Amino acid sequence: MRASSLPRTPAGLQSIAELARRRRLAALVTGAIYVALLAWLGAIVLGGPWRIPGVAIFICFAVAAPWSVLGVFNASAGFWLLHLRRDGLRDAAPFLDAAQAQTPLVSRTAILLTIRNEDAVRAISRLRAVKRSLDATPHGELFDFFVLSDSDDAAIAAAEEAAFAAWRADDSAGSKHLHYRRRLDNVGYKAGNIRDFCARWRDTYEFMIPLDADSLMDGETITQLVRVGEAFPKIGIVQSLVVGAPSQSAFTRLFQFGMRAGMRAYTMGAAWWAGDCGPFWGHNALVRVAPFARHCVLPTLKGDAHILSHDQIEAVLMRKAGYEVRVLPIENGSYEENPPTLLDFLRRDLRWCEGNMQYVRLLAMPGIMPMSRFQLVWAVSMFVGAPAWTAIIVLGALMPLVADVSAFPAVSARAFYVLFLLTYLAPKLAGYLDAALTDGVVARHGGVVRFFIGALVEIAASFIIGGVTTLNTGAFLIALLAGKKIGWGAQQREAYGLSWRAATQALWPHLLFGVALLALAGAARPALLLWSLPLTLGYVAAIPFAVASASPWLGRLFLRLRLCAAPEELDPPELLRVAAGPKSHSNHTNMSC
Repeated sequence: MRASSLPRTPAGLQSIAELARRRRLAALVTGAIYVALLAWLGAIVLGGPWRIPGVAIFICFAVAAPWSVLGVFNASAGFWLLHLRRDGLRDAAPFLDAAQAQTPLVSRTAILLTIRNEDAVRAISRLRAVKRSLDATPHGELFDFFVLSDSDDAAIAAAEEAAFAAWRADDSAGSKHLHYRRRLDNVGYKAGNIRDFCARWRDTYEFMIPLDADSLMDGETITQLVRVGEAFPKIGIVQSLVVGAPSQSAFTRLFQFGMRAGMRAYTMGAAWWAGDCGPFWGHNALVRVAPFARHCVLPTLKGDAHILSHDQIEAVLMRKAGYEVRVLPIENGSYEENPPTLLDFLRRDLRWCEGNMQYVRLLAMPGIMPMSRFQLVWAVSMFVGAPAWTAIIVLGALMPLVADVSAFPAVSARAFYVLFLLTYLAPKLAGYLDAALTDGVVARHGGVVRFFIGALVEIAASFIIGGVTTLNTGAFLIALLAGKKIGWGAQQREAYGLSWRAATQALWPHLLFGVALLALAGAARPALLLWSLPLTLGYVAAIPFAVASASPWLGRLFLRLRLCAAPEELDPPELLRVAAGPKSHSNHTNMSC
């Protein structure tokens, strides 16, 4: 049978057999690495008088390791596609030619800004920047802009109306493209607001592009996504690769420097084998309105008002309906802002955790694709591994106190430990190597010296952030079982100083936990204390790190030294210059004096 006659994905982009081979390869390589690590760890901990705690460590590692192991495959596959394969980008994104074509657009698209109790002037000024960028293309008349509010604070709602009215007054020629609507009934929050939009406007627009209050997209990127949608009617969602916007917060700069480095190779590798069952992050993506309205109705969960992490469920339902979900794994003009402090980051992470844990009750949904079901399992595993890592750290500190470890194979254990640290860092390391080998990328980050120092500082910070996040998530999962809920609220966007009191109130359990661990390790074996520092130092350093990384002074120093700088900071595109317009100055309850 000729390749052209083989069954293909709904949009005709790829042979289903070819995608199946890629997925089998991913499963085989990942499984082999996972089994090899388990076998090595078993040889270390399942013999001798330390066998009982060793069994517990082995089980916890088996639960925690898959996320990191697949990260190795995705990063390696992405690096291979980027640097060792002649046409790797098209292998991962077979619709690339349509995105880069210069064909005229014909479809109408709605740009949706969903907000709830946000800084109205700031949010709407960003949407104005998006419109200005689209108006600079030949297709501006095909786009309408909607501010969809769920704000229940009367003062904020009044500020939204005033900011929107000012926009209409300033852009009288384009005012017919501007729409504002605030719901009094906030059922479903963002997902419910978009569903309400679809009910009202589904026959008017072929596509919609949801934006969060911290989102930005330039006209070129948006028109690229629309071209893909127009070229392939059976693509339901095209997710752009979102990168962090320049920030004055040292914490944000550290976090998104490493995130940006790892995302390109990781996303490329994941796209290569996930194919038509790609991710949806809920914003900065093209969504085909009609099938979304018809098929992506969120299921109802008993005991919960709504599904928090609705985006991936919508992707699963879109693919179930016969439409592909794709990601465009290249950096372009698609931006978001990341939390400005460690505490804001932890709050966001726990909201994601609560939302992803709801997927457990959706795994048995009938009719969904096996790859889509795997995506849900994977989203759950990202957080389930957290308490397992915490347990491994505790068991490792306790083992010398409960068993004779004089004959413990320390050399093998150290080698395994170093290897797994490299496994944990694999996406970042692949990303930094990708940047070093790609012409102009290091220069765009400020040059070789700044890039190298930024990478070292970011990796050190990532161990602190990772340690704090692991303990936080583990404790929250236990609280979830007891019925605790967080839900979604307004998020802090701007950089601000964090007081020692606020940091201590939030992070004192981490400090006590870390002190206890270090005391146990030091009492048992001083060498164990030293080796454990990459995983345990974050607990005791959490409070000073939170305060320092939120410090306006340190942020200004990073800015002046161009440390962990985004390329757009050194050469700002017009979109970001326009978006950095008027800002209101809201109060921050945790600001230092």
